[in-house]
Amino acid sequence: MKKTETKQSNYELQELKLEAAFSQVKSDMQEISIPKIDLTEFENRFEDIANQLWEAATEVGFFQLVNHGLPLSSITQGFAESKAFFDLPESIKGQYPLKNGSNAGWEYMEQVRPSTGVADQKESYQVTLPRMQGLWPNTNELANFKTHILSLEHQAWELGMKVLQCFAYKLGFERNFFTVAHDRTQADYQSTLRLLHYLPFSEDAELPENTWRAGAHTDYDCLTMVFQKEGQAGLQVCAGKDASIHQSWCEVEALDDVITCNIGDMLMRWSDDQLKSTLHRVRMPHKGEKKNPRHSMAFFCQANKNVTIQGPKKTYPPISAEDYLKMRIAANFSS
Repeated sequence: MKKTETKQSNYELQELKLEAAFSQVKSDMQEISIPKIDLTEFENRFEDIANQLWEAATEVGFFQLVNHGLPLSSITQGFAESKAFFDLPESIKGQYPLKNGSNAGWEYMEQVRPSTGVADQKESYQVTLPRMQGLWPNTNELANFKTHILSLEHQAWELGMKVLQCFAYKLGFERNFFTVAHDRTQADYQSTLRLLHYLPFSEDAELPENTWRAGAHTDYDCLTMVFQKEGQAGLQVCAGKDASIHQSWCEVEALDDVITCNIGDMLMRWSDDQLKSTLHRVRMPHKGEKKNPRHSMAFFCQANKNVTIQGPKKTYPPISAEDYLKMRIAANFSS
């Protein structure tokens, strides 16, 4: 099932043209302080939190949520269910394949980044609520998987909407503007919870030089929230307003109760480029590090299909969220 090189060179969206060129830019490692945003007493401190988020998203591009209210027990259970799914034999996982263009189901080394042209060294399982018919493992295979994963998806959505309220306020929209745009009860809901398993390697494995667990990319949503397991390093971010030009990378420490967030291309477009969608990647293990598997989870806040994306300044022509995501997904997953 391994995908070979399928690099594309022509993309309709400017964001994709930029991403395809990222691999041609020199990159260096440096220490960058990623802002930590404390969500304690969210309503009482709303304006202060909104200002902190805005500064982090416009100046750095990444931020981390602490005291965010999402129980650690829910995150831990999510990781346990994720591992149980990926431990299933391929003959079972293969019954729940990624549906073409749907962002729902299981894939194995199917994602090819425009920045690398080669498949990421991972497998993943996408949960997009309206598209899950026939894609849930049955209770004989995983007794509580659906219940726990649906609970985590809901809690992640609630937290994501809190953060997006702050950006709506700073952009001059009604506070619930993005909550309505990401209405979880609608049939055209597109937000996705992704379970990720980065593959292990033998100590003597020989891989092509341009091999990454996840190649450099920006996300195509409004907001991404990444959950990591302590001790499972590898996430690197390219922070700063001019990150796409200078590519100064830094390592992101993996901590169980800290959620790492970034703005996606959809929200950058919606904000008329005020909010910055920034590069990130997952590196291969360094020499001397164990080649163990790595697990993470990500929740992607993606506006409902029928929502029109256009900022107040009309920097870009209007486009439906459905069409926007179709173009982004098509550039990353070959059918």
